Amino acid sequence: MKQTFRAAALSALLLSSTAIAGPADSVAWDITADLTTEIGARPAGSEREAKARDWAVARLKALGFQNVRVEPFTVTGFVRGAETAELTGPYPQKLHITALGYSAPTPKGGLSAELVYFPTLDALKAAPEGSLKGKVAFIDHAMTATQDGSSYGPFGAARRQGPAIAAGKGAAGVVIRSIGTDMQRNPHTGGTSWPAGTTAIPAGAVSLPDGELIRRIAQTGKPMTINLVLEGKAQPNMPSGNVVAELPGSNPALPPILVACHLDSWDLATGAFDDAAGCGIITAAALRAQQGGKPLRTIRVLWAGSEEIGVFGGAAYAKAHAAEPHALAMESDFGADRVWRVEFNLSAANKPLRDRLVSALAPMGIAAGADKASGGADVGAIIAAQKLAVVDLNQDGTRYFDLHHTPDDTLDKIDPKQLEQNVVAWTAVLKVVANEPGVIAAAE
Repeated sequence: MKQTFRAAALSALLLSSTAIAGPADSVAWDITADLTTEIGARPAGSEREAKARDWAVARLKALGFQNVRVEPFTVTGFVRGAETAELTGPYPQKLHITALGYSAPTPKGGLSAELVYFPTLDALKAAPEGSLKGKVAFIDHAMTATQDGSSYGPFGAARRQGPAIAAGKGAAGVVIRSIGTDMQRNPHTGGTSWPAGTTAIPAGAVSLPDGELIRRIAQTGKPMTINLVLEGKAQPNMPSGNVVAELPGSNPALPPILVACHLDSWDLATGAFDDAAGCGIITAAALRAQQGGKPLRTIRVLWAGSEEIGVFGGAAYAKAHAAEPHALAMESDFGADRVWRVEFNLSAANKPLRDRLVSALAPMGIAAGADKASGGADVGAIIAAQKLAVVDLNQDGTRYFDLHHTPDDTLDKIDPKQLEQNVVAWTAVLKVVANEPGVIAAAE
């Protein structure tokens, strides 16, 4: 099966060779295919995430990386249990639901209650204190697909903040329309948070078609009731860890370039888009950047653990490496569709470096954006702590939130041609920044 995957991928890459420069090796595809096939879903803190760390160490060593190691830490994870939902009135309808990370479990036998519809998160915020006592809140939204994924921030607040707000109004439970853009009957999971002083309540997400169903019934004005069974729960002191490896540069005095992805995934699928492909992209590009001679700077690869439930790997990396200088950080964690834009956080003194990067990417149709690069989740803490320079290679996110955190995040969704375009773009950037002899700094 593995050979079939590789043959199909390489065939596609060869067919696209006139459009994409660069060697059509299979490192990125092999990592993506093998991690999703041999390990599968890798929930934070789980036995499968531990297997993934062992797998990653063996693979990175086999590829020629040095100083390959696991840097362990512990997390409060989330262990999924039985989950069902059914509208019991006014029209009995089974719903497709998944618990949100850190949901509290429902009582034994489930939770039956009135379902109160809120068209937006702001509408929930405006509800009177105590008005939801004993009830289940439903939070709707109108997220749409965008190339840059910009709708995720504002509409994703319904998942990140909504359950805690509902709990504060007295709700016994909360259900949201999945934070996604598809119309498949697949619910999207994802973490939620409970600020200090907030008691967690059962929290789940229904598929978007089921969210539409609830909206239509709500518009009739008829009272709704729901039965929820969500038996997942938080579990403390679960083992996790980061996998770190290096390709040493020729001048060890120069601070390294840090490139990152995350190794864990949600449990509903095998995490191909989110984020096995990212690990394949950065690793293949780091290796290709060595072609033609060892660069000046070390390229350090971070396969972070426990990103999905709270970016714990990124925080652990920043703590463990706080005393080590870094030059620049990058991350790939937005699927595997083509890179279309590049953004920077570089000092004015680094304008020549920026210009070289723009020139290197222009032949691929990748244009410079006007916004300041921020990096990804797993490099965010070290960027903030050391005020690092950043280059963001923005991938096309038009279909990303069709797949994000769903049972559909599987290998067949990866387009080998677009995956290769990512590797070529990343390689072009790494060849430039890893050979920059001067200071690389962020804008003031």
